[in-house]
Amino acid sequence: MDNQNRWNWQQDDWPEFRFDRPVLEEREAKFLLRAGVLLGASQHIDKDDKSALTVDLISNEALKTSEIEGEYLNRGSLQYSIRRNFGLKTDARSIPPAEQGIADMLVDLYRTFAEPLTHETMHRWHRMLTTGRRDLKTIGAYRTDKEPMQIVSGPIHHPKIHFEAPPSGALRKEMKGFLDWFKNTTPSRKTALPALTRAGITHLYFVTIHPFEDGNGRIGRALSEKVLSQALGQPTLIALSQTIQNNKKTYYEALQHSSRHNEITPWLTYFADTVLSAQETTQRMIDFLIQKTKLYDKVRGQLNGRQEKAITRIFREGVDGFKGGLSAENYISITGASRATATRDLQDLVDKGVLSRTGALKSTRYHLNIETKK
Repeated sequence: MDNQNRWNWQQDDWPEFRFDRPVLEEREAKFLLRAGVLLGASQHIDKDDKSALTVDLISNEALKTSEIEGEYLNRGSLQYSIRRNFGLKTDARSIPPAEQGIADMLVDLYRTFAEPLTHETMHRWHRMLTTGRRDLKTIGAYRTDKEPMQIVSGPIHHPKIHFEAPPSGALRKEMKGFLDWFKNTTPSRKTALPALTRAGITHLYFVTIHPFEDGNGRIGRALSEKVLSQALGQPTLIALSQTIQNNKKTYYEALQHSSRHNEITPWLTYFADTVLSAQETTQRMIDFLIQKTKLYDKVRGQLNGRQEKAITRIFREGVDGFKGGLSAENYISITGASRATATRDLQDLVDKGVLSRTGALKSTRYHLNIETKK
């Protein structure tokens, strides 16, 4: 079989990944600079808002890392599960297994990012991730099926094979090599790699081996976040999966492009740019919380109960707010006010600088009068 028809793990140079270090240097520096800015900005958020931000970011990552794999979960259940994991106030609702499992895994990642990576780490995450599953042969252990592990699409009689992973009989050797590489590239080692480079290789290396029957993409993205957290000495809490999900096609194309050789500069530049974009999303969320505090301080004691209820509800929608803006009908639905009262309340909120208004008549919409970076 010639090299062009071999997968990357079948090449003679596997797993000696090659890449252009100078191409990544500027991105590595930008990542560290932005991480410092994020840390500084987060110091201006009070304890309750920090807790809310942590829950929002982890639940959003849980939601989006699942959506990348075509699984759509309930955001409310994820948030309740995460709050319960952190010992925050919740009710006694029952959480579906899928939401409970991914929430448990990402909270475990948050708490144990600094710990060495072991087989048991990944087995534990797999058990969490597959909570309630009955369709898998192997849970909490590497796959053992003799059949090839393939990623395919198209009709069953004429499938298109996008990738084939190493056979199960090779996993012991492959995963030992992966863990040795992971250990030898940690920040404390002489052979350490820069954060974005190590995170990108970690993801590609792991999903290439594809050691589990299911859940490899989600665990691979979690491992990248572990790498970034280790580089910073604290949980990164960036919107990585959200950013990937926003352009999932590019993500899969980048992975597929790297599946036939071990020169991975294009993959690493893609992955680095994705992480930088994820940092920008988190910065917007932090800016939003800072502006929220400033706005509440500005109008403290000046709003009636209906207005406070409506503003609290708008803030709960997050940075993007109500799609298309808040309408009078939204306000009436939230507060139970009459139309005349809603009109007076909304005009008062505009006069106080809490809301801005766009459109006219039935097209009138209201937006929080705060600025966040785009």
